[in-house]
Amino acid sequence: MTGDRERAGDAAAVPFSRASTLADAIPRFCEYLRREGKSEYTIKGFASDLRLLAQFSGPDMRLEEFDTDHLERFLNWLTGERGVPCRPKSYARRVTSLKSFFRWLHESEILPYDPAKPVIQYSARAPLPVILSDDEIERLLAVTDAIRRGVPREVHPKPDARPDLLVRLLLETGIKKSECVNIRLEHIIADDPHKPILFVRRVKPTGIFKERKIPLSPEWMDVLAEYKEQYGIEDRLFPWTARNLEYVLHSVADEAELSGGLSFEMLRWTCAVRDYRAGMDMEKLREKMGLSRISWRETRAKIVQLAERLSRLG
Repeated sequence: MTGDRERAGDAAAVPFSRASTLADAIPRFCEYLRREGKSEYTIKGFASDLRLLAQFSGPDMRLEEFDTDHLERFLNWLTGERGVPCRPKSYARRVTSLKSFFRWLHESEILPYDPAKPVIQYSARAPLPVILSDDEIERLLAVTDAIRRGVPREVHPKPDARPDLLVRLLLETGIKKSECVNIRLEHIIADDPHKPILFVRRVKPTGIFKERKIPLSPEWMDVLAEYKEQYGIEDRLFPWTARNLEYVLHSVADEAELSGGLSFEMLRWTCAVRDYRAGMDMEKLREKMGLSRISWRETRAKIVQLAERLSRLG
């Protein structure tokens, strides 16, 4: 740590402000930690984490240029783009390093705000979601297709396209339960029959609508035509409560003998992992799921882990 001490001494003679560089700030922060009684081991770890930030950002990036979005991109780089494994404990410590560093800059009145404050510190032990395997998806769709065709007659007295429409919609789009129950027919655009689109609308706390476009398959549109005729749908795609639709999922899960059951959340994660395995760009996948960059960081890491688990299982 002698080098850090010497750099801190040299830096003390230079005016320190929001226009200072990250390289200038690191030795000053180390000296602050030392005055706070932190161990040399802790100081060394924090300094190493901040040097990774400098590697990503460039050591000459000014402190005033850092914002939350940049820090989120740095954390995404650590977990998925750096090419070096980032263990959960190391990741958690690096988030702590960012928060401590930028909180110090803010409390020292170097920065007028703390860009690391909105960054969420996730638990390293957060469990992975349950998703469907390829075999389970095949069994599930075989069941919903049979219900759609009314086969066998003794089990399905008449054709019912609703389960197939619902399951395929969730597998293709990965939308949330609340988004699903709010879909209206006007949100389904089929100007180009080969490239139909679902407009997903949600209201932000500010009262402003936010929309995203999600592609639908022509095959799903065929099921939709049957479903509309069967149920006389004219406005809401699913004119039932969310609980009623959950019963539909539970019923087909039992028939498909899915040991883990079936839920909106399970199908949402299954969709995300399938898209990732198919090579979808991560930014496009984030937008498809309607997630902020802050919440996307943990979601992205889990998607990668789930995909790796499926690959190991064959």
